[in-house]
Amino acid sequence: MAGLVCQMKVQVRAYFQEAKWFHQKYTPTMDEYMSAALDTSYFPLATISFIGMGDIVTKDSMDWVFSDPKIVKAASVIGRLVDDMKSHKFEQKRGHVASAVECYMEHYDATEEEATIELSNQVSNAWKDINEICLRPTVFPMPLLLRILNLARAIEVIYKHDDGFTHAGIFLKDSVVSLFVEPVSL
Repeated sequence: MAGLVCQMKVQVRAYFQEAKWFHQKYTPTMDEYMSAALDTSYFPLATISFIGMGDIVTKDSMDWVFSDPKIVKAASVIGRLVDDMKSHKFEQKRGHVASAVECYMEHYDATEEEATIELSNQVSNAWKDINEICLRPTVFPMPLLLRILNLARAIEVIYKHDDGFTHAGIFLKDSVVSLFVEPVSL
């Protein structure tokens, strides 16, 4: 429980940093951005997703997930960058801190297309890290690794075509209906 409280503090501090950047109209470097963005993205979901898994979640497994393992970092990179690539235009219209796309463009004097290509490469590399870890699992139970893997998979589905999180009624409705409402014919 102390780990979850500590993680919440880290997340709130990162949100506060992003809010300061926004109000100062400051575009952080990619390193600055990713340092804060990874703390506000999907790491909290990974830790919270262990709740309710029963005896498989031990103190050692919680200590492991809070030690910033490669699979959690990779899932966070996937979540943050896929989200940013699909939602940055909408977020900039409504007034939001610079996304990875804007940070990359400014930091490297790149076009939006060049930024998207580079960020997509980083997402591909993060998937390679996840695949490597799942093929050569650690001492921690595979169901815990799969929980993190499945969160990354869910992010890919949510942001596959557009910002499915913000516009869930448009982009995810058919998927949810087909999974949970309409029976599968056999």
